[in-house]
Amino acid sequence: MFAEDDLLPLSTLADLVFCERRAALHLVEGIWRDNVFTVEGTHLHAKVNEEAATESRGDLRIARSLRLRSLRLGLSGIADVVEFHRLRGEVEASGLRLEGVGGFWRPFPVEYKRGKMKHERGYEVQLCAQALCMEEMLGAAVPEGAIFYGKSARRIDIAFAPTLREETEAAALRLHDLARSGRTPIRPYEKKCESCSLISICLPKTIGGGRSVEQYLSGVLGEGPEARSGNSP
Repeated sequence: MFAEDDLLPLSTLADLVFCERRAALHLVEGIWRDNVFTVEGTHLHAKVNEEAATESRGDLRIARSLRLRSLRLGLSGIADVVEFHRLRGEVEASGLRLEGVGGFWRPFPVEYKRGKMKHERGYEVQLCAQALCMEEMLGAAVPEGAIFYGKSARRIDIAFAPTLREETEAAALRLHDLARSGRTPIRPYEKKCESCSLISICLPKTIGGGRSVEQYLSGVLGEGPEARSGNSP
């Protein structure tokens, strides 16, 4: 079990699965930078948060900006939207009661993303972590959720199968190991780097090619072998 002061941002799990170096730049070095993708994402989340905090539609209750935490996994964060679906003809133990509302209900987290609909493992891990937090906090089963994609205006339902749950728990442990290490790992350049807002800071084509930061800076400052041999301009 983790203490409150040891909780890490749940959303960083998506960074970790995408790229451990990106996660470390955010978590260890505290570096953030926006690009068109992150700005669009921020606007989408702001739009969701502007709507009413709670909403009722028959057998559906909707809560927005729900704070979550798991002391077992050492994570905390905010769920964009959590739908509560009324259970019909199911055992009471599989749901929970809502204050002031009759019957039993099942939580269903919905994470909002800016792009086009696609399967993105990091997002699925992030969503599963929300479900694990809710199961710990509410004592109710959360078997599935969904990711809503802003550009497609559609959502993908995600089942929290045992393999995804295990991957999510392992990612939470890796995140804490990364934070404790205080180090930012080196990663080689990949095509996906072009969509990362930190590419100009990360320098994957330079540092990821096997050169250390010290070697890179020495070359930039004219202190490399070429400079010492007098061949540098």
